[in-house]
Amino acid sequence: MTDRSTRRAFLGWLGVGTVLPLVAGCGGAADAMAYPVHFTDAEWKKRLTPAQYYILREQGTEQPFSSPLLNEHRKGIFCCVADGNPLYSSATKFDSGTGWPSFWQPLPHAIDTMTDLSGGIPRTEVHCARCGGHLGHVFDDGPPPTGKRYCMDGVALSFVPA
Repeated sequence: MTDRSTRRAFLGWLGVGTVLPLVAGCGGAADAMAYPVHFTDAEWKKRLTPAQYYILREQGTEQPFSSPLLNEHRKGIFCCVADGNPLYSSATKFDSGTGWPSFWQPLPHAIDTMTDLSGGIPRTEVHCARCGGHLGHVFDDGPPPTGKRYCMDGVALSFVPA
């Protein structure tokens, strides 16, 4: 190995050593914050179905086009399935073509967001403001008036008709 390639390899490993702890710690960031509704991990497992637990507490993602809420078109409110927190009005729901229920705006004070590096590129992760449950991600490719696409996992939502 040449001096230059040794130096390059060292700098590469240094970069991995710097970034890896940040990426590895991304999944539990919401759990570390204090939310008004909180339970132990064992209590969450009792309260939620395995699919709900996977999405809300382990930051999972459901299969696209699998949620019955994708085709929910009645007037009403979409809530966090874990704690009933009202999140989105049906008036802001739109068909994004992505396979997940999508909204262009949340209800006031309904959600929190944070940077998610787990997919290799920075994304904005969406959490319930009351329990910290992972709901999905928000992107800048939505319709007017906000230009946002809140792409939510339907497993993490419940629907209350108006």
